[in-house]
Amino acid sequence: MTDRKHELAVNLAKVEERITAACAAAGRPREDVTLIVVTKTYPADDVRILSGLGVRHVAENRDQDAAPKAAACADLSLSWHFVGQLQTNKVRSVVGYADVVQSVDRARLVTALSREAVRAGREVGCLVQVALDAAEGARGERGGVSPAGIEELAELVAGSDGLRLDGLMTVAPLTGEYAGRPQAAFERLADVATRVRRTHPAATMVSAGMSADLEQAVAAGATHVRVGTAVLGVRPRLG
Repeated sequence: MTDRKHELAVNLAKVEERITAACAAAGRPREDVTLIVVTKTYPADDVRILSGLGVRHVAENRDQDAAPKAAACADLSLSWHFVGQLQTNKVRSVVGYADVVQSVDRARLVTALSREAVRAGREVGCLVQVALDAAEGARGERGGVSPAGIEELAELVAGSDGLRLDGLMTVAPLTGEYAGRPQAAFERLADVATRVRRTHPAATMVSAGMSADLEQAVAAGATHVRVGTAVLGVRPRLG
């Protein structure tokens, strides 16, 4: 086993222990929670190692990095998630490899995703990104739609050709009433997700929690956690 493979295996095991313990504390089965490893800034070689270690879901946030990495790993059995703020001029590229876009936060983006998914003959899963720091009608500091706009946007996704409404996503906000209160933020997301599922029962995915707060996310009902640093290490600075 190479040094890097050993490092990633040890880190994955530690994250698995954390998720298992968080599920037990919340009275949830371990299989309720899916680990998505955020591989942004790390090379395709690391993705290959992770795949060999059993990882099936990986996430990226910048198309210029993700597209060549996904192409280099096209032979692997992986689900690719796009989690960054997505500009409409990058949609065609992202639709080429992403199985799920977790950062859907405006109607114009839904229209662009639908057009490109139909053109590519693909069905793309979409999560509405919820910004708990956003005022009504505004977007959040790190993207996302305010809670007041979620159901309208979810309806638009669900009715768009080539798209599948899978659920909701959030990032613990740095400002506003939920700053420094990740579990409260994730509990609010879970409440909104319950409301959305009344109209869209198949939208069961609740993506919340990262390396620092995955336990709080699991306690609040997250179905997917997005973990990068705890698996891959401290990220190099982007140039």
